[in-house]
Amino acid sequence: MPDITTQRRIGQTELSVTALGLGCAPLGNMFTAMAPGAAEATVGAALAAGIRYFDTAPSYGFGLSETRLGQALKQTQRSDVIISSKVGYSLVPVNPSDVTSRLWADTPSMRTEYDFTRDAVLRSIDASLERLGTSYIDMLAIHDPDEVVDVFGGADPRSRSHFKAAMDGAYPALAELRSQGVIKAIGVGINQWQMLCDFAKAGDFDYFLLAGRYTLLDQDSLAELFPLCEAHGISLVIGAPYNSGILASGAVPGATFNYRQAAPAILDKVSRIEAVCARHEVPLQAAALQFPLRHPLVASIIPGARSIAEMQTSVSLLSQPIPDAFWAELKAERLIDMNAPVAA
Repeated sequence: MPDITTQRRIGQTELSVTALGLGCAPLGNMFTAMAPGAAEATVGAALAAGIRYFDTAPSYGFGLSETRLGQALKQTQRSDVIISSKVGYSLVPVNPSDVTSRLWADTPSMRTEYDFTRDAVLRSIDASLERLGTSYIDMLAIHDPDEVVDVFGGADPRSRSHFKAAMDGAYPALAELRSQGVIKAIGVGINQWQMLCDFAKAGDFDYFLLAGRYTLLDQDSLAELFPLCEAHGISLVIGAPYNSGILASGAVPGATFNYRQAAPAILDKVSRIEAVCARHEVPLQAAALQFPLRHPLVASIIPGARSIAEMQTSVSLLSQPIPDAFWAELKAERLIDMNAPVAA
C-alpha cells in the first residue's frame, strides 16, 4: 500500500509532492455549495494527515477555490506546502442573472473564456496569486486546451484543439517564468491523453495532470502516453481517480462515468471488478485510489473532498492492504491492462 506522505519527484525538477494530494475543485462549490467553514476544515484535515500538495485553478468556482484554499492555508508555513494552479481561462465579470454554469453553485458572478495569450497568462497568474494570498505558485499547468472535449465513441480528441494557441502563447510565458525561478514546474492539465502526446513532443514540460484517463477502469493512455512521458522526463498527476463517480459508487443505477451516465458496458466491467474485490475483501474505492500510484511515473493522485469525513476516507483507503493476488486476478480476467504496473 502506498505511503501517502511519501514525497515523489516532479519530472527532472527539485520539486516533490506527496503521493496523495487534495484536488480543490470541490472548494469551488462544484455541483453543490459547501457548508460554511467546510473548505477550511477539509484542508485542515488534509494537513493533519500529512498531505502537502494542493491543486486548484481559477476556473474552479470562478476563483472561489483559490480564495478558499488561500484562506485555509493562511496559518501554514508557505514553504511547507506545494500549490499547483492553472492558466488558460480568463474570468469575465457578468451580471448575476447571466451566470449560466451548471458545474458551479453559489459562486462569484463570472464566466470563463479561453485565452492562452502571454498577456492573459500573466494576468491570470497575478490574479491567482492575489486570491491565494501567496507570493508564488509552485506548479502551473495549461488548462483544458481542448475545451474539455468528450472523447467517446470514436470522437476526434483534437477536434476542438487549442494546441497552437497554447504552445504559441501560454507555453513560452510559463517556460520563461520557470527559467527565472518564479515557478518550479510547468505542465498541462486536461481530461484526455491524446493531446498530451502532442504536448510531450512539442515542449519541455515537467508534469501532466491527467484527469480520469489512467484509472482502475481506463488504461488506454498506457501504451502511447506513458512511454513518451518516460522518454521526456514528465511526471503524471492523476485527477478524478474514481472516473467522476462509478469507482466510488460501484455499478449502481445512475452511476456516472466521466461526468455522464455510465453505459451498460462500463457498468458490466465495474461489476466484474467488484466481484474480484469481494473475493479478496478489497474495497473498490481502495483499489481505485491505489492503482494509479503503482505506476512509477505517477507522482500523486488528487481526489477531491468537501468534508473532513471525505478527506479521512481517502487517507484510510490508501492505507488498506491489497494482496498481490487481487491484482493478478484482475489481469487474469483482462480487467486491467496486462502491462499496468501493480507492484507496491
